[in-house]
Amino acid sequence: MRFIDLQTQYETYKGEMDKAIAEVLTSCQFVNGPQVAKLESTLADYVGVSDAVGFSSGTDSLLAVLMAWSIGPGDEVITSPFTFFSTAEVIALLGAKPVFVDVQDNTLNIDPAQVEAAITPRTRAIMPVSIFGQCADMTALTALARKHGLLCLEDGCQSFGGTHHGRRSCGLSDAGATSFFPAKSLGCYGDGGMVFINDKELGVLLRSIREHGQKVRYHHTRLGMNGRLDTLQAAVLLAKFAHFEEEIEKRQTVARYYLDNLPAGVRGPTVLPENRSVFSQFTVRISQRDQVQAALGQVGIPTAIHYPIPLHHQPAFADRIDPSTLPVATRAAQEVLSLPMHPFLTVAQQDRVLEGLRQAVTQHP
Repeated sequence: MRFIDLQTQYETYKGEMDKAIAEVLTSCQFVNGPQVAKLESTLADYVGVSDAVGFSSGTDSLLAVLMAWSIGPGDEVITSPFTFFSTAEVIALLGAKPVFVDVQDNTLNIDPAQVEAAITPRTRAIMPVSIFGQCADMTALTALARKHGLLCLEDGCQSFGGTHHGRRSCGLSDAGATSFFPAKSLGCYGDGGMVFINDKELGVLLRSIREHGQKVRYHHTRLGMNGRLDTLQAAVLLAKFAHFEEEIEKRQTVARYYLDNLPAGVRGPTVLPENRSVFSQFTVRISQRDQVQAALGQVGIPTAIHYPIPLHHQPAFADRIDPSTLPVATRAAQEVLSLPMHPFLTVAQQDRVLEGLRQAVTQHP
C-alpha cells in the first residue's frame, strides 16, 4: 500500500504523459516553452481569474507575491502557525515578522476573529493557509483585509481545486498561490507553483521577479529570483489536469468512506458546508497518536504527521517570535495523523487501514 500512489497514476495516464514529455524533449524548449503559457491560461480560466504566473515552486510563488508587494523590515504579516514551514519562512526571508494567530479547532484553518485582534499599525498583509485541501474562511478574511486596508494572499498550496461558496481556491483574494509538488492534488514530477491574480500590473511585476528582475533580457530593473516553471513540468501538469476533476471526485469518495467508517476514538476532518475540500491529506486526530502510528507501521500501513511542530515552536524562529501558547495549534500538532489518501485507493485498501486503525486505537486508548 502506498501513502500517495503516483505510480498507479502514471500507469493510468502513461500514453498521455509520455507524449507530453516527448513533445518537450523533441522541441528542446526547456525554458519558457509554449506549454508554460498554455498552462497559465488554462489554470487561470479554471480558477476564474484574469492571469496566472508559473513559478518554480509553491514557496517561490508565495515569496514573489510578497516581494511584489514590497513586504520587508518593519512589516508584519499575519498567518497560521499550523502549516508547512515555508509559509512563514518567506515572510521572515524578507525581513518582515510573521505574526501567528491560532487556528479553529474544527478545520485547523486560521481563526478570523483572532486575526482581527492581532492587527497592528505595522500589519501589511494577511496570509491564510487553506490546510489539508479545505479553504480557510476567505469571506471573513478578505472582508477584514478590506476593512483595515490590508493585502490578502491565500496560501492555497494544499487546496488547489477546492471551493469556498462555489468559488475556487486561489481566486478568492488579492492573490492566491499554489504548489505543484508531486504529492499535491495536482502535482508535477518535481517542483512547481503558480500565482493567480486579477491585476495586470502585478502580473507584469511577477513575471519580471521570476526572471531575476528583468524587464527585457539583461536589463534588470529590480531584484528578483530564478523562479521560472520548467516547460517539462508544465507539460506534465497539462496532461494531468485533463483528469483533475475526476480525481477530485474520487478523493471525495475515498474521504466519505473513511468518514463513514472511522472507529471510536478517532476524530475525522470537518469540512464546512460552504466548502469543497480536495483532501490533499486525510488527516484525523487521535489522543495517543504516536503509539497508534507505530502500531500501524508495524502492520505495513503508511501514515504521516502533518505537522509535528507548530511554526511558533520551530527553532528557526526562536530569536524572532514569541513562542506564545496558541493552544489549538499546539494540541493539534500532538494529535494529527494523515492516512493514505489518493484517487486510486481501493475499498479493500481502505478497509485494511480502518481495521488497523481500529486495532491500534483499542490497544492504545
